[in-house]
Amino acid sequence: MCPLSRLVKLMWAAPCSLVGLMLAAPLFVLGARARCSAGTVDVTLRKSLASCRRWEHALPYRAITFGHVILAVTDEELAQHRRHEQVHVRQYECWGVFFFPAYAASSAWQLLRGRNAYWDNYFEVQARALCMHPPPGEAS
Repeated sequence: MCPLSRLVKLMWAAPCSLVGLMLAAPLFVLGARARCSAGTVDVTLRKSLASCRRWEHALPYRAITFGHVILAVTDEELAQHRRHEQVHVRQYECWGVFFFPAYAASSAWQLLRGRNAYWDNYFEVQARALCMHPPPGEAS
């Protein structure tokens, strides 16, 4: 990818990445760590904190993406969900800040149809499909 195209995608998704960084900030007080990897900032909790039973029920996700920021409970779960979350990164690069209302609208539409707001959400269906069958030329 050309550097200018990469910069445009980073800037387009930047407001969403900022949301991710703001959500990650309190986790650093609890000992979370951040790493840059494959064009994202990956934030995970310390293993001792992540294994606390209270977190298993408090967090509605094991990994979640905001722009170019991926928040995951543990390094292992990040590794397990990385491909799926990377699809969401590409979605943010396409939709920018409009990803938030588009995702919510897709969930609302699924609820109105009597379906599951998460599992049947267009963006989640796409992420699961692309994890299993990445486009030609993309690393699998």
